[in-house]
Amino acid sequence: MPSACVLTDYGPPDVLEWTDVPMPEPSETHIRIKVRVSGVGPTDLKIRRGDLKAVFPLPEPAVLGFETAGVVDAVGSDVSGVAVGDEVAALLPSLGGYGEYALAQTWATKPPQVTWNDAGALPASVEAAVGVLRQLRVARGETLLILGAAGSVGIIATQLAVRQGLKVIGAVGAGDEALIRELGATPVGYGDNLLSNVREVADRLDATFDAAGKGGLEDAIELAGRSERVITLADERAGELGVRFSAATPDRAPDALELGMRLLASGQLRLRSQRSLPMSSAGEGHRLLEEGHAHDKLLLVA
Repeated sequence: MPSACVLTDYGPPDVLEWTDVPMPEPSETHIRIKVRVSGVGPTDLKIRRGDLKAVFPLPEPAVLGFETAGVVDAVGSDVSGVAVGDEVAALLPSLGGYGEYALAQTWATKPPQVTWNDAGALPASVEAAVGVLRQLRVARGETLLILGAAGSVGIIATQLAVRQGLKVIGAVGAGDEALIRELGATPVGYGDNLLSNVREVADRLDATFDAAGKGGLEDAIELAGRSERVITLADERAGELGVRFSAATPDRAPDALELGMRLLASGQLRLRSQRSLPMSSAGEGHRLLEEGHAHDKLLLVA
C-alpha cells in the first residue's frame, strides 16, 4: 500500500500526516505516475488552513499538491501518446502530488536534459505565467510591471515577457535585483515606495501582472490609469479594486507545460532556486513557507 501526506483536518502544518492510502486507479483518460518530485505552492497553504474550503472541494483521501514529476506507472484505456515507463511532469488540478503515486490528466514528456527537480517545480508556475500573460494581451513594445518578479511564477513570466519584446519592470526585494537584471528586466523595490520607484524608470505602464499578492495593486492602477489590464494571482482584495483575479482553468494555457519543458531543455528558461525535503515532510515545507523562511521553491522528493 502506498503512502501520502494526508490532510487530516484544517489547521496548522502538523495536520499533514504521512500515512498509508489506497493505490489510486486511473480512469480511462488518466495516467498514474510514480512520483519523483512534487512542488509546494502558496495555494496549498490556503487549502490546508481552510481558507478555500467553501470553493475548493478536497479529494478523498485529501492529498494536496498541484504539480508533480515522475515515471508513468499505468495508463487509462483512452490515453494515447504515452506509455508505462515514460518520464513526465504533470499539472494536477484535482490535487494529489504529496504522495508516492498521483493521477494526472494533463502532462508533458520530461526531456532528458531537464532535471527531476526542475520538472517537479515547473507545471503550476509555467501554466500561471503563460496564462496571465495571454489574458493581459501583452504585445511587443509595451511596458509590463510584474509584482513578485523573482518568485516561482514571476521569474518565468519575466523571461517570457522579455522574449516577447516587452519592457519588463520587476518589483522585487533588494536581494533579487541582480537576478532580475540578468533576466533582461529592470528591477525596482517592492514595498511602500513602489509608486515612486516605478516612476523613476518608466513614464507609463501598459499592464501589471501581480504574481505575489503582497500589495501594490492600488499603485499599479494609478500608474496605468485604469484597472482593466491589472491581473492578480493571489490578492484577495482584487474584486473591491476592480482588478481581475485569475485562477487556473483548463483553457487558460493548455500548452504551457510543453512550452516550458522545451525552453528548459534548450537552456532558454531559468527557474527559481529550489530546496528539497522528503515527501513525508510536507508539513515542514508548509511551516517554512508560512513563517517566511523559504526563499527557494520548496520541493517534496519521494
